[in-house]
Amino acid sequence: MVVNVWEQKLLYTRHLKGSPVGSRCSDQMVHNDLPHTSIIMCFVDEVWSTLIRSVFSVLNRSPPHLVKEIILVDDSSTKAYLKENLDNFMKKFPKVRILHLKERHGLIRARLAGANMATGDVLTFLDSHVECNVGWLEPLLEQVRINRKKVSCPVIEVINDKDMSYMTVDNFQRGIFTWPMNFGWKPIPTEELKKHKITDKDPIRCPVMAGGLFSIDRKYFYELGTYDPGLDVWGGENMEISFKVWMCGGEIEIIPCSRVGHIFRNDNPYSFPKDRVKTVERNLARVAEVWLDEYKELFYGHGYHLLQELNNIGDLTEQKELRKRLQCKSFQWYIDHVYPDLDAPPARAQGRVKNIALGKCLSLRNSSVSLESCDAGVQNQQFNFTWLRLIRQKDLCISPADVKNQVTVSPCDNLNGDLRWLHKSLTTFQPVLTDHFVVENSKQPMCLEAETSHGLVQINVCSPTNQLQKWRFDKYFTP
Repeated sequence: MVVNVWEQKLLYTRHLKGSPVGSRCSDQMVHNDLPHTSIIMCFVDEVWSTLIRSVFSVLNRSPPHLVKEIILVDDSSTKAYLKENLDNFMKKFPKVRILHLKERHGLIRARLAGANMATGDVLTFLDSHVECNVGWLEPLLEQVRINRKKVSCPVIEVINDKDMSYMTVDNFQRGIFTWPMNFGWKPIPTEELKKHKITDKDPIRCPVMAGGLFSIDRKYFYELGTYDPGLDVWGGENMEISFKVWMCGGEIEIIPCSRVGHIFRNDNPYSFPKDRVKTVERNLARVAEVWLDEYKELFYGHGYHLLQELNNIGDLTEQKELRKRLQCKSFQWYIDHVYPDLDAPPARAQGRVKNIALGKCLSLRNSSVSLESCDAGVQNQQFNFTWLRLIRQKDLCISPADVKNQVTVSPCDNLNGDLRWLHKSLTTFQPVLTDHFVVENSKQPMCLEAETSHGLVQINVCSPTNQLQKWRFDKYFTP
């Protein structure tokens, strides 16, 4: 049996009244036996009125039988009004439970603390500075009821942090990321809307969720291993759980008929072990090492300094074993089936490397570098210029030798700065050398140069006009 989402066919308040979305959604039917949910809100030094508004919007705009409890997790706030005053105030509302953490956990672990005391069939995570709109909850729970491995997210709208006014957002937005794993919103292409006949009330497949507002089956959340407990404070957890859900058999959807307003603050109330940027970078490096497979080179290539975090990301054994145990798919599968429009070229450039002056190509034979007549069918002439700035053929990389001016071949090592070259857009410090391969770790600019007499290559002082120092790959993926 199904019932109407809104009693007496109420439309969304204010922002959707009379709109096509409001009309369509008011007619949407859901099952009359939806699972109940535990609402989890974590906060640190939240403004009283904002926190109360968030809680009241849940109480006032949710069917009472669907809300098992509201768990407020106080992550060791310093404001006195968030202690005994809050406890006394919330005694009037039996469904509200408050967990005061005695020391700062950070957002990620605070959410886990709330989840651990939850008893609802579904966990619904919300921030503590939101306004849930009319009919927000039922569409989220309906998707979880249909498929317990679906993670459902509301459309996140905007509450102005200056005057608290409520503003709508465009439909057909989905969460995506750009390198090096920067979260953002992107409209669904018009041709995809037409191809799949997507209407403004249909669930939207979402490659990456924002992370703060979503519903998930409680048992499924724990089957997935929850959040990676090795992530610190805040940042990157939305990437981690999004990759985990998609690659390990689940789905993430934005539900247009569920709307929640959110205050986007300029300040973050959390303190970080080092600083905010370093903490987020460490978390993202941890995610990359577990989930990105060979694409982690692309991640580090866009955030070169992130390699420095590798010694500081903690033990990944449990996370890698979890991925194996869940029989999760590859990141290539994620690109192909979930986020096919992700810009993810395999390297900066690839193919033959031709010297402009001689018209001959680099070749690796017997672990030495030489110049030969160019032949696209010869594998020894096929190279990648990797995202980590290596001239690579399989497991071997071209590098300067210890002997002055000579070139050698070394086992590739992404952490070895002596193997790196600057080429094309990487030589912006000296634009006249864009066609050169410049040794990265050199006090003065030293370049790869064709040596004419013996068909070899060498290292020499860079000269913008020296044609023997100019090279070109068959194919470039970046400028």
